[in-house]
Amino acid sequence: MSAVVSAIVVDIEGTTSPTDAVRGELYGYTRQRLPEWLAENAGGVADEVVAGVRELADRPDADLDEVVEIMRGWLNADVKAEPLKTAQGYICAEGFRSGDLYGEFFPDVPPALTAWHAAGRTLYVYSSGSIRNQQDWFTFARDGKLSNLISGWFDLTNAGPKRDIASYQAIAAAVGVPAGEIVFLSDQADELDAAVAAGWQVVGVTRPGEPNLPREPHRWVTTFTELADLSH
Repeated sequence: MSAVVSAIVVDIEGTTSPTDAVRGELYGYTRQRLPEWLAENAGGVADEVVAGVRELADRPDADLDEVVEIMRGWLNADVKAEPLKTAQGYICAEGFRSGDLYGEFFPDVPPALTAWHAAGRTLYVYSSGSIRNQQDWFTFARDGKLSNLISGWFDLTNAGPKRDIASYQAIAAAVGVPAGEIVFLSDQADELDAAVAAGWQVVGVTRPGEPNLPREPHRWVTTFTELADLSH
């Protein structure tokens, strides 16, 4: 990078980790466990989730079975709905701790994160998945814990939608780093556009087999190994 780099913010799905691992493992586990989790946690956080689903779906009288079907439909369509992300965070937390789930990363990611951290770059995660899921994904990584490398976590709740300029402005304010010294790594061109509009540096990540395609004017890499300049 030609400018000063103080902080690096990474996306997860398609960037640090295979899309199939996120959607197949986390989504599949959530889809299976939803009915039981909602029933087991009635009277607590599940009630808040149900209320949120009814409001977003404009189905105020939806019973529990309909709520489950609505949420499963959101999973199938990859809808970034906060009630769904909240439930998924709790459900998958159980899966990570029981050994049913692990964080999966592209092989170039752990050594790159380790090198950037050692070089004094402050690392953050910004994903549409809940902070709880993010932290578990990095803590229970299949090849060893990575969460100790991360200084902060951002999601749709504490930052905002990933295509909104204001979300990147909020993150910059939260981490206390000038916008021009932050680099964002993502496979989504629309997210890169929003980050650039907020004054950030960006690099697109386009990995073989992943669904999202590169788009000008951004710089694109196929692995984090190509970003050795972030360590200097």
